[in-house]
Amino acid sequence: MIFAFDLFEPYEFQFFRNGLIVATIAGALCGLLGVFVILRGMSYIGHGLSHAVFGGAAASAVMKVNYFLGAGIWGVVSGLLIARVARRRVIGADAAIGVVTTASFALGLALMNRYGQASKSIEAVLFGSVLGVKVADIYAVSLVALLGLAVVVLGYRKLLFSTFDRDVAQVSNVRVSLVEALLLAMISLTILVTMRVIGTLLISALLVIPAASARMTTNSFSRLLWVSPIIGAVTCFFGMNLSYHLDTSASATIILLDAIIFIVVYAIAGTRNRAKMASLGHL
Repeated sequence: MIFAFDLFEPYEFQFFRNGLIVATIAGALCGLLGVFVILRGMSYIGHGLSHAVFGGAAASAVMKVNYFLGAGIWGVVSGLLIARVARRRVIGADAAIGVVTTASFALGLALMNRYGQASKSIEAVLFGSVLGVKVADIYAVSLVALLGLAVVVLGYRKLLFSTFDRDVAQVSNVRVSLVEALLLAMISLTILVTMRVIGTLLISALLVIPAASARMTTNSFSRLLWVSPIIGAVTCFFGMNLSYHLDTSASATIILLDAIIFIVVYAIAGTRNRAKMASLGHL
């Protein structure tokens, strides 16, 4: 009974319940969008856009306006800027990401240094704070999750073509540039609504690791779209519970749990591959 009481103790607190719901939905959402990030070789984009969002959040804190407004607007604008610059092919997508996002992050740091009173709210944006999660955040992340699901379901064929073969997609009258811009906008919105719990510095890991783990379990695109969200949601759920009992950062615990899952899946996949190679060698 004592163990059961200790196990369910955090559920007595409203802030923990709010944070748990937001984190679990966020994990599923990041897992879903992470599939496209991994398959398109855009792993750096999550890291970059999280830096860009930080710049907008810092500016909002200094101007004493809701940081969701500034961070959201600048995150979406940064994503569209990256897509536009990369589409013109004057420089590569990785260079476009580097220029736009590092400049935004530098702006955030400069504002934090210049205006000390904003440092506390900016710290929460960087590292996340489960204490800051409110009921409004549950509605926000749920809305973005439903929007992301709708985009994937309704645009499944277009996303499939543009992800695996841009040329075939263009021949099939798929506006690849529009699809990419939409994905970048969705990733920006996802970072925006999840940074209260995860923080901008670690959100990119939540976009990449669950999808990377799922990728090692299947070659099926449709299967990836549900395996990855499950991994993301489960690790966020258990990570939140572990963080309370271990008295550690929620975001760090979640990402470390994701990393452990990745290592386990990687080891199992490696063992299976070696077994297949060995069986082929005996033929």
